[in-house]
Amino acid sequence: MEQINWKGILESLLFAAGDEGLSLKQIMTVMELEEFQAIELVEQLKQDYEMQNDRGIVIVELAGTYQLVTKKENSLYLKRLVESPGMSTLSQAALETLAIISYKQPITRIEIEDIRGVKTERPLQTLTSKGLIKEVGRANGAGRARLYGTTKEFLDYFGLKDIKELPPLPEPTDNDFEQDDADLFFEKFQETLESNKDIE
Repeated sequence: MEQINWKGILESLLFAAGDEGLSLKQIMTVMELEEFQAIELVEQLKQDYEMQNDRGIVIVELAGTYQLVTKKENSLYLKRLVESPGMSTLSQAALETLAIISYKQPITRIEIEDIRGVKTERPLQTLTSKGLIKEVGRANGAGRARLYGTTKEFLDYFGLKDIKELPPLPEPTDNDFEQDDADLFFEKFQETLESNKDIE
């Protein structure tokens, strides 16, 4: 019988989870493991990464979840990747997500999705990988959702000295982010960025 590659499975799960990470309970449930088995498996995979100096990622535990992250010593090259011409184009979904975070930060994924009306996991992963946004804390209440904000790289990338250089938000009707307001919001945001840096 073929032996199950438990560490490989865990690595795949952590990669698929992205910046949301996986809690120990999620690992136990998905992999059908006891708590001590899941803890041992996570530690084994962490040690594998730490012992192999030529690897570019490590496992970290943040706020009760495990994630795959890039090594800090490689940040210079990641920044170059973000700034390279081939990586400069942002999709409409990523641009909309970035616009919302820029104005509403700190903000949770659920709050972003309430504004956009669609799922936002992939745009968040894209923007995080480009170094334009980062986790800036945890929201109060059940679940302690991640809060996102822009980075210094965001300002550098779009040629902004300060977040205050973004155009003012259109005044919303009632307390809702109406579709017409949203369209104007994203249009003005994109015009401002394009006037500072060609992102095509």
